[in-house]
Amino acid sequence: MIEKIKINVAIGGRTYPLHVSSEIEEQGTRRAAELINDLISKFEQNYAVSDKQDVLAMCALQFASKLEIKTIVEKEETNKAENKLKQMHQLLDAHLK
Repeated sequence: MIEKIKINVAIGGRTYPLHVSSEIEEQGTRRAAELINDLISKFEQNYAVSDKQDVLAMCALQFASKLEIKTIVEKEETNKAENKLKQMHQLLDAHLK
């Protein structure tokens, strides 16, 4: 059985107790909280946002859109690579016949 590590992370001035499975997960979680807090600060400085929920929603949208964009780009790159491999396979087949 994997022993869970109990940690506390602060996001937007609130502390959240969490359980993580490894030191790597702990590092990732703490880094994510740090990035969220940095983005909260930037949004609060650059926009007239009085509601913390609005700021958190803007953070969620930014992180989710970056993830989706990365997924789209990776799919496009995978498709291009697969197409090139198919073309190479066809060329090899043609030369070997």
